[in-house]
Amino acid sequence: MKKSLFFTLPLSILTCGLGCYAQPNRISIEKEATELLKKMTLEEKVGQMCQLSLNTIGKGADVFTSYEPFMIDNERIKKAVVDYKIGSILNTSNNRALSKEHWSQIITRIQEESAKTRLKIPILFGIDAIHGVNYTQGSTLFPQQLAMAATWNRSLVERGASITSYEMRASSIPWTFSPVLDLGIDPRWPRIWETFGEDPYLAAEMGVQMIKGYQGADNNVGATNKGAACLKHFLGYSAPVSGKDRTPALIPNNYLCEYHLPSFKAAIEAGAKSIMINSGIINGESIHASHRILTDLLKKELKFDGVVVTDWADIENLYKRDKIAATPKEAVKLAINAGIDMSMVPYSTDFCDYLVQLVKEGEVSTSRIDDAVHRILVMKLELGLFEKPTTDYKDYPLFGSKEFENSAYNAACEAITLLKNDNILPIKKGAKLLVTGPNANSMRTLNGGWSYSWQGEKTEEYAQMYNTILEAMTNEFGKENVLYTPGLEYNMKGQYYEEQNTDITAAVEKAKQVDYIVACLGENSYTEKPGDLQDLYLSENQQQLIKELSKVGKPIILVLNEGRPRIISKIERYCKGVVMAYLPGNYGGDALAAILSGKENPSGKLPITYPAYPNSLIAYHHKPAEEQKKSEGAYDYNGEFTPQYPFGYGLSYTNFTYSNLLLSSKELQKNGSITVTVDVKNTGNRSGKEVVMLFSSDLVASLTPDVKRLRKFEKIELNPGEQKTVNFTITPNDLKFFDLEGKAKAEKGNFTIEIGNLSQQLSLVEDVTY
Repeated sequence: MKKSLFFTLPLSILTCGLGCYAQPNRISIEKEATELLKKMTLEEKVGQMCQLSLNTIGKGADVFTSYEPFMIDNERIKKAVVDYKIGSILNTSNNRALSKEHWSQIITRIQEESAKTRLKIPILFGIDAIHGVNYTQGSTLFPQQLAMAATWNRSLVERGASITSYEMRASSIPWTFSPVLDLGIDPRWPRIWETFGEDPYLAAEMGVQMIKGYQGADNNVGATNKGAACLKHFLGYSAPVSGKDRTPALIPNNYLCEYHLPSFKAAIEAGAKSIMINSGIINGESIHASHRILTDLLKKELKFDGVVVTDWADIENLYKRDKIAATPKEAVKLAINAGIDMSMVPYSTDFCDYLVQLVKEGEVSTSRIDDAVHRILVMKLELGLFEKPTTDYKDYPLFGSKEFENSAYNAACEAITLLKNDNILPIKKGAKLLVTGPNANSMRTLNGGWSYSWQGEKTEEYAQMYNTILEAMTNEFGKENVLYTPGLEYNMKGQYYEEQNTDITAAVEKAKQVDYIVACLGENSYTEKPGDLQDLYLSENQQQLIKELSKVGKPIILVLNEGRPRIISKIERYCKGVVMAYLPGNYGGDALAAILSGKENPSGKLPITYPAYPNSLIAYHHKPAEEQKKSEGAYDYNGEFTPQYPFGYGLSYTNFTYSNLLLSSKELQKNGSITVTVDVKNTGNRSGKEVVMLFSSDLVASLTPDVKRLRKFEKIELNPGEQKTVNFTITPNDLKFFDLEGKAKAEKGNFTIEIGNLSQQLSLVEDVTY
């Protein structure tokens, strides 16, 4: 595959060449929304707050499924849009990707119906465009978010979101439920691969890039190649006690502020237009009913002025699951009064009936309704939907183009992380290879969930034109040099963890005929609740495959194609090389093959801590008590932090050395800043990319500090023998923490600044409060 950056094509196509919408200023939009609001009846207002699933307006036996191919039912759409005046529709039909032409027909028909309403307010259509427009056939699918975080490359993340926004608009869809800004703090959690990893600063930086890509640097979402982002899932969704999706969490207030809030705060400040709420429960409080979280924190303290939308059926869950409402109607009251603006219902208009009744009964104020609807109208006006409710897919010539494909390939190359290399990689030219494992010949496992369908189970129907790992390895090394047998397979019609057709003996026999074994292991696709697991170890069958192959005496290269870090400590010693592929998308097979051959130099770094044991699932920014040294006397309180691979770790085919770590001053003033510089040199024999990370450690604090925290990073590229000086600026804000009341402060005292294997001491001369 020939690579080139999409910016080699006319930049105007991606920026303003589609007939830019000159967005009015916010004041004029606010005024227009206010005037429109004055004309609306209560029923029209409430309708705007209701979001239904696409299948509810399709021809079918019920509201949950539609006949194929999807067609809109005239009576159902009239009831929803004209009679109930709903404001938003979401999702695809029958849990499968549609063509951009079909999307155009659907959205056009929906907007034609909205034009029949008294005030002609357009419908706001939303979709889960998670790693590309994954519900549109032929779109460009990128690595999933955790893999994008592993690139540590801000420009790649922005570019991926920009391409997604372009192709989303080509599908006539203006609103994506992305990015996920939950902290990937628990390796057990089935959505960790949808996050940017375990570090708050890394997640915040990448989240801001996603907003820039989706919405544009100036947040002109009315441009016909941009759309509205939706941050999710506010707040603390990713840290349930059990590690299982949508189960209760126990998170102290200062931890919410310290770890879970920064990514959302940064994205709000970057101009994100909407936000989705945590489906779960924190400290016994259902977040969808929390006025403290949704109004006091989000709308007042953080000054978020966009649309607050529920997750799927989560108002109903207050009644059915959480048992804090006696009736569905009371659940609506609790959620709307807490600060919800739009309900992802998704199958019934009962929400509208209940809310109209609640307002008339005085249980929900008109001012609360007006606030919610005003936010929705502003977003629709900003998106330019009143002027141009649909787009023409013919105006998007770069949709699914080679240029976009190359960007996805480049992202996969920079994401894939080399974790172990005992002088085995790159693979020697002409070597004979066995490619084996359940992930070796599957596009489904390369993409993961949210790929052409919710759980990704339909991926093979749509992704046959791309290369699996086996196909890419065959292309890269030659058909005559590559043997294949899976050893075992996933049950593609069962649960994600089910395996079948185990034949390890066949793999062992073929291993005797080759020079290298490339074992492609990991997980089948999943997301959300269906992805819950009982055991974080890699499956017994897959571990046994490695153990038996090791007896042949041929070097094993373990490729991990997985959404979360499945534990490999029992088999890692049998492998000469270990490569973390994550969920690298449609071009992940090609990128992996190029890295294994040496055509590409790996530069990915782990955005998570890769655990070695299921009872040691702590992040790198843990407390000192997790690492206690052997004590004197009668009792031994020794404690160790022993991950398989640490956060930020990743190898290259070249070498980098760090020198001359300097601070412009050893003292940091209250309102001051210091410059940190370090020299980085490529001392190897090929060009490569290195992520320069700056960590700080607070040596003494009033609350026990983290052992270290990432504060800055920069990815650089160096030719052999080349040296660059990297500069960072540090202020007291970079050294702050949150106290038990959730107040931010930086306390005077000594800090260690660490880059690579170098460190310097820094003193903050006085306390700073925020």
